[in-house]
Amino acid sequence: MAEESRSLAPGIQSIASLSGLAVARAEGSVVEDLDGNRYLDLAAGICVNALGHSHPRYRQILKDQIDEVTVGSFTTERRARALSKIAAHAPEGLGKVQLYSSGAEAVEAAMRLAKSYTKKYEFLSFWGGFHGKTAGTLSLIGDETKVGFGPSLPGTYHTPYADCYRCPLKLTYPSCGVECAQFARQVVKRSTTGALAAILVEPVQGTAGNIVPPPEFLPAIRDIARENEALLISDEMITGFGRTGRWFGCEHSGVRPDVMTIGKGVGAGFPVSGLVSTDVITRAAPWGNPSGSSSSYGGNPLAGAAAYASVSVIEEEHLVDNAARVGEWMLGRLREMQERHELIGHVDGKGLLVRVELVKDRQSKEPLDKKVCVRIFQECLRRGLISMIYNPHFRVNPALSIDRETAESALGILDEVLGLVAREGGWR
Repeated sequence: MAEESRSLAPGIQSIASLSGLAVARAEGSVVEDLDGNRYLDLAAGICVNALGHSHPRYRQILKDQIDEVTVGSFTTERRARALSKIAAHAPEGLGKVQLYSSGAEAVEAAMRLAKSYTKKYEFLSFWGGFHGKTAGTLSLIGDETKVGFGPSLPGTYHTPYADCYRCPLKLTYPSCGVECAQFARQVVKRSTTGALAAILVEPVQGTAGNIVPPPEFLPAIRDIARENEALLISDEMITGFGRTGRWFGCEHSGVRPDVMTIGKGVGAGFPVSGLVSTDVITRAAPWGNPSGSSSSYGGNPLAGAAAYASVSVIEEEHLVDNAARVGEWMLGRLREMQERHELIGHVDGKGLLVRVELVKDRQSKEPLDKKVCVRIFQECLRRGLISMIYNPHFRVNPALSIDRETAESALGILDEVLGLVAREGGWR
């Protein structure tokens, strides 16, 4: 790591810089460093590692592809099969797929598609939302990440997300009547110029802390999009491909979006992202013109093979069901831990996308100091656990293949460390 740091620019992911790990190999939910230390992995590459590290079938498919062809936009058998599988699992009617390399690239493509189809140019996104770090997607971020990178793209607006634990409107669910959705309607009415092309929403907000909205929220946002003849874009980068115990996060609310953006789990480690929509929408010009929606690396032979391998393993090993089953157990275990540890203020989640709020005080809900969170992270690491607990909005999102025994061992370490910090005091 010291050698790398001489050439590596600053700004890498916090989990890498805080852990100081130099990895030699990994398998399943276990990571081994160069010194031979082994760690259970609850982060899974921030939801990228769907299958578990170094899955043998995934590796073999990519090796076979390397021996055949690695460059170009021409059709390959594995890419054709990958697109067919993705379309088969997508909500009804969303049968057209375009592949890209990064999440931000796919969201930018969705924005261009919305402009092409609606002939409008304004976008609504949500507080707490995260969609990428390119010029357009950065403008849609609903937190301080974009501070210092202005100006934002003209025609982008933000509205509160339905975070019922930390309600931005200071109301209480369900008596609130999901007022945040009504607030969004007023933002469109009073802040836009009547040219709304799309509403971009995460079915569960990942970067904000795995925030699960109430079931009425997404249908209400869909209705607002319809009222304004705008597209509904479901950003499924994190929630897609089984992460929430369903193939896609929007399925929990029964909402069929007009466009989905996909990534992370669809490549299971290889940089693959994409956009899924209808035949009619994707034909819209100029997006649907020759080379109008393509990218140099999107859907290259290796990317197509990775997507084919990932979706095939998710199907064959029933990992969507495993995510639902093990996720439900982990949720119950964390709620039991909440009863014993005052630092845990709130636990929620869908499948293997779990939210844990660490607080100084349960009544005020004041977040735990970041320094204390980093201490907890380091103590977990010393005991062999890689987690994202360096932030008070603690995200639990292991590989979809994790088994209950491994999950129990990982949460046992967390339980021990929380008890240690509580006994030491000073965390308030």
